[in-house]
Amino acid sequence: LLFAMGLGTTITFASSHWLLAWMGLEINTLAILPLMCQSHHPRAVEATIKYFLTQATAAAMLLFASITNAWITGQWNLEFMSYSLPTTLVTVALALKIGLAPLHAWMPEVLQGLDLTTGLILSTWQKLAPFCLLLQINPSNTSLLLILGLASTLVGGWGGLNQNQLRKILAYSSIAHLGWMILVLQFFPSLTLLTLLMYFVMTFSLFISFKVNNSTTINSLSMSWSKTPIISSMVPFILLSLGGLPPLSGFLPKWLILQELTKQSLAPLATLAALSALLSLYFYLRISYAMTLTMSPNTLLNALPWRLPSNQHTLPLAITT
Repeated sequence: LLFAMGLGTTITFASSHWLLAWMGLEINTLAILPLMCQSHHPRAVEATIKYFLTQATAAAMLLFASITNAWITGQWNLEFMSYSLPTTLVTVALALKIGLAPLHAWMPEVLQGLDLTTGLILSTWQKLAPFCLLLQINPSNTSLLLILGLASTLVGGWGGLNQNQLRKILAYSSIAHLGWMILVLQFFPSLTLLTLLMYFVMTFSLFISFKVNNSTTINSLSMSWSKTPIISSMVPFILLSLGGLPPLSGFLPKWLILQELTKQSLAPLATLAALSALLSLYFYLRISYAMTLTMSPNTLLNALPWRLPSNQHTLPLAITT
């Protein structure tokens, strides 16, 4: 299944024909579905069904748009998207695929039903193929992308505020970061790729550290000091980096994006985006606070896991952090 996932993404990457690109996306979706419901928990199955329905809708829309484009222009090439209707349709379909606001509602729900490993695949690898297509079509409809991007940063900030579940918070954080990428996509595509890469590294380390701690809610994080002291002291750095706090590495893409937006004389938009980053920073701070500054009631029972030898592989976590 993992091979099929890789294959789907590779087909989309390598294709310049709309039908092949669509096929890659389909293989990608179908390969991750069994991985998502492998625990046979009702919640996991529900999440899988939700994911399947949204992805199928988006793929059908993409196919419809590419057929329309072929009908108007008489060719199937990805680069020649000169007409506004098919281009807009493709952009909206890809936005639904990666979960940009206002088409984001499936993302927190789906991520909440999965275990952390599959959730990690969903919020990193599954974003690659749609992003590749977005970069290739280079949508001419500027305002649509700016609206999607700004809405995503705002929704990603506000949505995460009231959450107690870590996976939902991570989903909203994903939406916010995707918004930042989409804002700068048409002005500076390589900067979008840099942001995507940075986001992958940070998300990877965050998911792995939550997996090592085996924690899914903010409340369970206060136990982590007695389980894994070193990871608990490193996670706030990852979190603040995700929030975009200088001098951490997550600040770099945000700084460059704000600079690029002001160069394009979109200062009000840049201001709004920067303010929405503060909302995200607030709930990252909450998680950091719960993890490092609160001590759980230290009975003997709570300190027990620390004495047992851990069999978790923490090398990739250390490297990404």
